Amino acid sequence: MFYSDDIIEEVRMKNDIVDVISGYVRLQKKGSSYFGLCPFHNEKSPSFSVSPGKQMYYCFGCGAGGNVFTFIMEYENFTFIEAVKYLAERAGVKLPEGEYSKEQRAAADLKTVLLEVNKKAAAYYYYLLKQEGGRQAYEYLKNRELSDDTIKGFGLGYSSKYSDSLYRYLKGKGYSDTILKESGLFSADERYGMHDKFWNRVMFPIMDVNNRVIGFGGRVMGDAKPKYLNSPETKIFDKSRNLYGLNIARKSRKNYLIICEGYMDVISMHQAGFTNAVASLGTALTSGHASLMSRYTKEVLLTYDSDEAGQKAALRGIPILREAGIKPRVVNLAPYKDPDEFIKAEGQEAFEKRLSEAMNYFLFEVQVMERQYDLADPEDKTEFYRAIAKKLLEFPEELERNNYMESISRNYQIRYEDLRRMVNNLALSGTAISAKPKQPVKERRKDKKEDGRDASQKLMLTWLTSYPKMFDTIEGYISPDDFTTPLFRQVAELLFEQHEQGKVNPAKLLNRFTDSEEQKEVTSLFHATLHLENDQERMRALKETVCRMKRDSIAHQSQTLAPTDIAGLQRLVEAKKHLEEIESGKVTLHISFD
Repeated sequence: MFYSDDIIEEVRMKNDIVDVISGYVRLQKKGSSYFGLCPFHNEKSPSFSVSPGKQMYYCFGCGAGGNVFTFIMEYENFTFIEAVKYLAERAGVKLPEGEYSKEQRAAADLKTVLLEVNKKAAAYYYYLLKQEGGRQAYEYLKNRELSDDTIKGFGLGYSSKYSDSLYRYLKGKGYSDTILKESGLFSADERYGMHDKFWNRVMFPIMDVNNRVIGFGGRVMGDAKPKYLNSPETKIFDKSRNLYGLNIARKSRKNYLIICEGYMDVISMHQAGFTNAVASLGTALTSGHASLMSRYTKEVLLTYDSDEAGQKAALRGIPILREAGIKPRVVNLAPYKDPDEFIKAEGQEAFEKRLSEAMNYFLFEVQVMERQYDLADPEDKTEFYRAIAKKLLEFPEELERNNYMESISRNYQIRYEDLRRMVNNLALSGTAISAKPKQPVKERRKDKKEDGRDASQKLMLTWLTSYPKMFDTIEGYISPDDFTTPLFRQVAELLFEQHEQGKVNPAKLLNRFTDSEEQKEVTSLFHATLHLENDQERMRALKETVCRMKRDSIAHQSQTLAPTDIAGLQRLVEAKKHLEEIESGKVTLHISFD
């Protein structure tokens, strides 16, 4: 179903972008915009901005941006039509009913086709598990004490030992090699051509929160390497923004989530009744994972492996969770390595008890830090207390800091007053400031350095959407024809058209662009930055921008002007006259940037 521009705009207007994104990202107001940690890439300092005025979002770190439709499409892996339906339901907008025509289906979004391919692959793998060729894989799962209901519930399967089995099956369903390459399920080389990426493996379908298969994990049968293999990232699969088992865990009645390392840990816990367990997909915990979990809970229990690597993973994950507004606690699994091993050895009740005894994240960090010091040595012991004092200064709120000092003084036999005095002395000396390393300056992710021509055109588009009175300022001097980059000119034409109709609306304008990369680029045009101290600097920047654009426009038109085009020549003469008027100061451009 394809909806009219009026319906799409009604849905967009009834879904305030700040309200929608707040359900996914923790936002704080700064000036006229809201900022938070970007859910589309890992970062420690917020560079993700949401503008209620423009009804758009933009990340100054990775360049992700768009309107409310773009955000839902990118975050939920939705097609545009799915995003419209989702937001319409959210806002109570009734959409017209209708069927896809043959032509509309042929033009369906690539993501829809890829989801179909993955769904069929999952069904095929499940079928193979129950065949004679899948006996070894089935016995492996049964030896891991999984029931048939659990195997079915998670859609576990088997990829054939023949490296073209899935390829032949999906080709028989009519899918092209182009689509199959995009799915991430196949590899291609000159010697073997197209062949299955997964073969002779137990298969774990990876589902998004809407129960759609978006990728796979495969555990090899035998001694081949790698032991576990995951789907590569595709148009529908981003491992840093999806969690294994979350499609089930989000419906759990528990008020917390349990995060662990592997597929089998999640499956074992779910079978034992802990249906709120999830796992990251072969990658360390990211801000995207934390942001995703924050939609469903405010508390997460970490059950990483009890070895040194697992403890390091927990230490890395704690600050990421806290930045997303989640309270982390750490579960002690010793003497067992992981949840699967613990549950098989001790049972459900014992595991439940360990969960209830999960340690406060700060006390866990201090416990790990303690191992770096010899507390039998007075000097080392003092250094340990000093390190604790530095960590306590990470709490900005005095009451919270005092509560932790009470716990530390009880656990480590240090007088509360002595610890408080050490904390205060460190704060006064400024030691705490140097305890935190400075964040590296982010490098802009660009393939090539932006030239002055594009920069000036971007700046003008940003000003036109931020300060609509700019249209009156540049009237007679700058028009859409002066934007020499094709995409910039297209956007300028739409903006000038909106201005003539009475209201500049960049979020509505973005509906005209359907390609996600194009949407990102268009969004960036409305977020150019120029740090200016005062009105005098702003006016000078405005004059320089207009003059630069005019010079570039004249040069561009001169190169393409036909010798016999008299009217075009007259326009060039007029343009040069306007440029000279501005450069000489005969015409002064005024605009309020407030």
